[in-house]
Amino acid sequence: MAIKTFKPTTPSLRHTSILKFNQVTKTKPEKSLVVPLKKSGGRNNHGHVTLRFRGGGHKRKYRLIDFKRNKDDVPATVASIEYDPNRTANIALLHYGDGEKRYILAPQGLKVGDKISSGDNASIEVGNALSLKNIPLGTVVHNIELVVGKGGQLARGAGTYGQLMAKDGHYVQVKLPSGEVRMVHHNCKATIGQLANSDHLNISVGKAGRRRWLGRRPHVRGVVMNPVDHPMGGGEGKSSGGRHPCSPWGKPAKGGKTRKKKKSDDYIVTKRKK
Repeated sequence: MAIKTFKPTTPSLRHTSILKFNQVTKTKPEKSLVVPLKKSGGRNNHGHVTLRFRGGGHKRKYRLIDFKRNKDDVPATVASIEYDPNRTANIALLHYGDGEKRYILAPQGLKVGDKISSGDNASIEVGNALSLKNIPLGTVVHNIELVVGKGGQLARGAGTYGQLMAKDGHYVQVKLPSGEVRMVHHNCKATIGQLANSDHLNISVGKAGRRRWLGRRPHVRGVVMNPVDHPMGGGEGKSSGGRHPCSPWGKPAKGGKTRKKKKSDDYIVTKRKK
């Protein structure tokens, strides 16, 4: 997907770039696969802000995506490639042979009219979903399951993919977009191919207003606040904080380990941080 830039007729347009939607073939979503999406504004069930600098943004409808790909051995035809405001990747509308319609994440190279399927009898072609044990080593995959039958959780963003590195007993070693190599059970499903829209990484938002459309409010640094609002606030003139970086509640922000000991850490072969 190509990137469109603008003539600098205004200061913000000078830096703005957007994606050309030349791959998108349909503008309105499938009505039966759309549900309302309620905004939280960064607040929890008590109404307290637990995630700062969120709120506003354009109204959206949520598209129901088939991450499980559990409709095995039923052929489907790609009816359209669509934009999804809830994710960076595009989505594809499938019409199954029995009349059912489902959305999936659209991989690179998938076109309207292509035939795809899922299940262990599916061929190794872009868009088909198989168990990892039936996919050859070196194959590029996305939408990778971590728990059998739960649905894909890894490599779901625009342009991302994992690669099968080795097979050992009941586990397959998969190299993830972060560089981490992780063991995944061989009965977990994955979809063949790299996700489309890889140019999403290169777009420039260009102006603060466009961040507001996405539901992101201004991110204020602690050192420019008053002492009543942040431990690093206050001081005459421009101060550097006068203490180690910390959160508004005094918790140190750097140096400490943030990851708790998870049982799933045992399945990491190579960490993403060297």
